[in-house]
Amino acid sequence: MNEPKQAPAPHPGLERAPRASLVQLRSFEAVVRLGGVGRAARALHLAQPTVSSQLKELASALGLVLFVSQGRGLVPTALGERLASAVRAMGDAWQSFEEDAAALQGLRRGRLRIAAVTTTEYFLPDLLGPFAREYPGIEIELAVENRDAVVARLERGDDELAAMMLPPTHLPLARWPFLENPLVVIAPGGHALARRRRLNLADLIAEPLLAREAGSGTRAAAEQAFAARGIHWPPRMALGSNEAIKHAVRAGLGLAVLSRHTLAKDPASEGLAVLPVAGFPLRRQWHLVWRRDRALSLPARTLLDDLRARLRVKARPQG
Repeated sequence: MNEPKQAPAPHPGLERAPRASLVQLRSFEAVVRLGGVGRAARALHLAQPTVSSQLKELASALGLVLFVSQGRGLVPTALGERLASAVRAMGDAWQSFEEDAAALQGLRRGRLRIAAVTTTEYFLPDLLGPFAREYPGIEIELAVENRDAVVARLERGDDELAAMMLPPTHLPLARWPFLENPLVVIAPGGHALARRRRLNLADLIAEPLLAREAGSGTRAAAEQAFAARGIHWPPRMALGSNEAIKHAVRAGLGLAVLSRHTLAKDPASEGLAVLPVAGFPLRRQWHLVWRRDRALSLPARTLLDDLRARLRVKARPQG
């Protein structure tokens, strides 16, 4: 008489897995990455009490203290850091599965995570639009941050692609310069300097300078240009967005260096003037970058091919 076959034993890790939901783990990872419950709730489009409740339930299921308070934020404990690494590894494994499934389904489904510095919001959605329409099953997650935050995301491997002007040099990155980024000096439309045909940087430094916050690529590029010309022109005021800077310039609070992409085709229609300063526009490039030590998914490779074809940029990716 044949013995009844026994069912295969479950994977040991699954047998010991705590009763933690994927939703709880997703909220936990967001709090670790963003440093606070409020920021995580906004990023996940959840109510703050919901995220707090998920963290409490997760800590109870594990029997661990996962965070300690620091200032107004939360810092993970040592075991909290290990759990965050495990959650990210789970996310990477799941993304790999989704990519394999997408390849088998011919890009009918999949996910593509992109980080971009704030100024790219003026043109990047238009570049992504045709790809999104051609592949409606690909979910595109676009995180718009300042340069320091985008670099941190690249360090953690949160995204496959990133759009920025000044890629970091300490990471193993491939880069593709896909669009020019001219930086110009702007003033209020009725400013006396706007009536001059030719200006030098030295003509401007008596005026207050408005700049983006520390960590902005535009600010870093402008400061490098000033230093190269021996000009010391520290910002009088730092503002957190390009729109805030344009409002402040219109109000007569000072001059600013901004990407030409942030301005309308006719800056005068916005009450602004581009000053004819020697050495400007500063000729910079927007780059798409990705980690060379990580394989790109099929959606990411397809997007790159699509952009190369549409933009007809001859320069090849470096690295």
